[in-house]
Amino acid sequence: MANKAYKFRLYPTKEQEQLLLKTFGCVRFVYNKMLAERKEIYEQFKDDKGLLKQQKLPTPAKYKQEFAWLKEVDSLALANAQLNLQKAYTNFFAGRAKFPKFKSRKAKQSYTTNRVNGNIQLLESHIKLPKLGLVRLKQHREVPSHHMIKSCTISRSATGKYYISILTEYEHEPKLKEINEIIGLDFAMDGLYVESEQGEKANHPRFYRQTQQKLAKEQNILSRKTKGSARYEKQRIKVARLHEHVANQRKDFLHKTARRLVTRYDCVVIEDLNMKSMSQALQFGKSVADNGWGMFTAFLQYKLFEQGKKLIKISKWFPSTKTCSSCGHRRDMPLSERTFSCACGFVSDRDWNAAINIKNEGRLLLGLS
Repeated sequence: MANKAYKFRLYPTKEQEQLLLKTFGCVRFVYNKMLAERKEIYEQFKDDKGLLKQQKLPTPAKYKQEFAWLKEVDSLALANAQLNLQKAYTNFFAGRAKFPKFKSRKAKQSYTTNRVNGNIQLLESHIKLPKLGLVRLKQHREVPSHHMIKSCTISRSATGKYYISILTEYEHEPKLKEINEIIGLDFAMDGLYVESEQGEKANHPRFYRQTQQKLAKEQNILSRKTKGSARYEKQRIKVARLHEHVANQRKDFLHKTARRLVTRYDCVVIEDLNMKSMSQALQFGKSVADNGWGMFTAFLQYKLFEQGKKLIKISKWFPSTKTCSSCGHRRDMPLSERTFSCACGFVSDRDWNAAINIKNEGRLLLGLS
């Protein structure tokens, strides 16, 4: 079995929008109440993590007796808030995350509900949801009939738009393709990647950099508004729309670029990079975020999987930049040096040389000559 999500734009009525906002608030309220109680227990038993793990979370039903208005919203949404907090604690005990934090109303507003006894149904231009009834949506792509709906996540963007992400489950046994065409990609700060075949770059348009001057102007106007006023809210939405437009441009470009690679090649080889550490160490935070390398590799992975193709990630410690792709000799390569030249006579752009080495290492891992 495999999972796939479909995201659509929702157009709720005024009454449905009020209920959605109330549900967002109730989910946040229940999450914070449970976290507050659990935090008290943590302070009491933090020296004994074994005993702390045995302490069970309170259930949302406990709060419905005291706060009757919690009964007005979807109970499955509240139950999922409990599961999310439990997952946060599991990650904390496993050392994968920090101690859970309280949710703020300024953070992303969303909730998840599950399909039980046909309470969620996708109809023509509408979707039936618990408590909300029929909500109009713009279904720009078909959901195959053999895909079973598992859950739905409803969210509200900073610009006030509503979206629904429908998680489906279906039987999927991709036929593994014979690997004939392989490409290696070396991460490039100024162009997303350099490929191993022709040394060409993806030529990422750097959407954030293009809009940065306009964004600075609008944010400067926002800073002069009185917080909480009607004019402040109007300008805030204007800034949020600019950020949303940049994000949509980036996502569209990365989807199309990943699709072109997946269509042409049977295997893509990349380095397993830690982009957060790279942005902090090299002070390239904006450039790294603008490229969206992590999002790009995620797109590559699921698109290749669907077609029975492979994504190979090699170690980030592999010296792809320092190794000559012609003779295998290693030499030091400072970041300022953009051309790789070897004693054997091989001369190349440093990124193209690295991409070739990444491809060759991928072939070795696959057992190909």
